[in-house]
Amino acid sequence: MTIQEYINSQEVNVRERLNAIYETIRSAIPDAEERISWGMPTFWKGRNIIHFAPAKKHIGLYPGSEAVEAFREQLKDYKTSKGAIQLPNNKELPLSLVAEIARWSYEKNRKE
Repeated sequence: MTIQEYINSQEVNVRERLNAIYETIRSAIPDAEERISWGMPTFWKGRNIIHFAPAKKHIGLYPGSEAVEAFREQLKDYKTSKGAIQLPNNKELPLSLVAEIARWSYEKNRKE
């Protein structure tokens, strides 16, 4: 299954948001491979870099605990846990922040 097939299999009301996150990450880290890992869309470069997936009331972004810590100040308006960020469905997506986190995670975690 491709990431696009995964997105197309989700509830209609969340597809646009998932596509926005997908395109944002894909543009931010174009050298990363795309795959489904842990049942989620994943960008990979020698290891998992960043995942995302829908939940009932948010989209989960999973860049890892180091990224959540590094972006703590910019994420203060979002619920976070170790390695996860919740992007509520009732708020505008912070796409520039998603791109910044994706680039940071890629540089920090990629393996050739």
